[in-house]
Amino acid sequence: MTDLALALWSFPVLLLLVFLRIPIALSMLAVGFAGSYLVYGTALPVLNSFKNVTYGTFSNYSFSIIPLFLLMGQFATLSGMSASLFRAAESFLGHRRGGVAMSAVGACAGFGAICGSSLATAATMGQVALPELRRYGYPGSLATGALAAGGTLGILIPPSVILVIYAILAEQNIEKLFVAALIPGILAAIGYILAISVWVRVYPNDAMVKERVPWSERLKALGMVWPVLTIFVVVVGGIYIGVFTPTEAAAVGAAGTGLISILSGQMTWARLQQAILATASASAMIYLIILGAGFYNSFLALSQLPQTAAAWVGESGFSPWFVLAVVLFMYLVFGCVMDSLSMVLLTVPIIYPIMIVLDFGMSPQDFGLWFGILVLIVVEVGLITPPVGLNLFIINGMAKDTPISETYKGALPFVVTDLIRVVILTMFPALTLWLVWFIDGFG
Repeated sequence: MTDLALALWSFPVLLLLVFLRIPIALSMLAVGFAGSYLVYGTALPVLNSFKNVTYGTFSNYSFSIIPLFLLMGQFATLSGMSASLFRAAESFLGHRRGGVAMSAVGACAGFGAICGSSLATAATMGQVALPELRRYGYPGSLATGALAAGGTLGILIPPSVILVIYAILAEQNIEKLFVAALIPGILAAIGYILAISVWVRVYPNDAMVKERVPWSERLKALGMVWPVLTIFVVVVGGIYIGVFTPTEAAAVGAAGTGLISILSGQMTWARLQQAILATASASAMIYLIILGAGFYNSFLALSQLPQTAAAWVGESGFSPWFVLAVVLFMYLVFGCVMDSLSMVLLTVPIIYPIMIVLDFGMSPQDFGLWFGILVLIVVEVGLITPPVGLNLFIINGMAKDTPISETYKGALPFVVTDLIRVVILTMFPALTLWLVWFIDGFG
């Protein structure tokens, strides 16, 4: 069997191991090790490459940003900021039809601006908003679907751990990726709110309308979210204007969020230990997946699969837009069976070299930013599509009286808005790139 054939057969083998519930990191390590051994014909160079890949991967300074953003999210989760965000959003939107669900989406967007993790955003806001949604008569399908979809904003609105990993894999500028994600993130939140608005008009009995809150109470609730606004402005604003590097900004954000939690009286010694242990556990999981993906991608590079595929696509005569549509569809399918982090780590080193040689009428830098946001959005859709849909399982686990089938049903309108957004951003790349161009104009 040729090296190329080995690489092609490795994909179904990898998926089989994932379906057998072997952790994705170990699956990629095993397939990468076995494939490299078959290519070399001996174990010695494989063991040597294992050493080199491990050092080469984790000596990358940029990866230090991951535990810092995770720690910032943990401090934000344990400090009560999520409840303040939800109360502020509810005071402005709660009196509208479907307003409590809209408030949950708005609060998820705000929390995503200081968290960077979809799962953490979904879990945290679920604890805060789910009881309120059920108290106002929202059915389990709409309540869980809205919260699962809102949780996806955690990886789209900067800072985002997955955007950082994409930037490292595709050698893109992290600061510009964060800028490029802002408008698509806002569009996502607007799309989810519109989906809720349509739902409650089609099913008018699915939600009670809350009493209108006086403006004095609204301003008071708005004043309670100053920590979130401060952290977002310092971290993201500091990155944009060049005061901090992304890693420095993550460190400042983690320290600032921790300090605010202490001053607010929310951070006890037990919660501090919980935050550090949760950060260490999540970081270890991510780093193991990164190592597995690095070893598997080293095997693919050894087999010449990415280079061969890029050359074949370039010579095939296919329209670049057709290739892009196929790639995005592939991501949607993969998202139904694989978690978002593993999918990005596994596919970007293979797909990106293929896409960058195609002519989309823009510079390589602009294409890298635009393609990264499109990938992030379709990966985000995978978080709320069955059968894997991790956000769906997290929220459904909190709603003990809601069957998982109802949660699937509730997520469908939000999946539709996501797909519409993918089409719009694909047809109009300037929506993603405009803010980058605008800021560069002042650089």
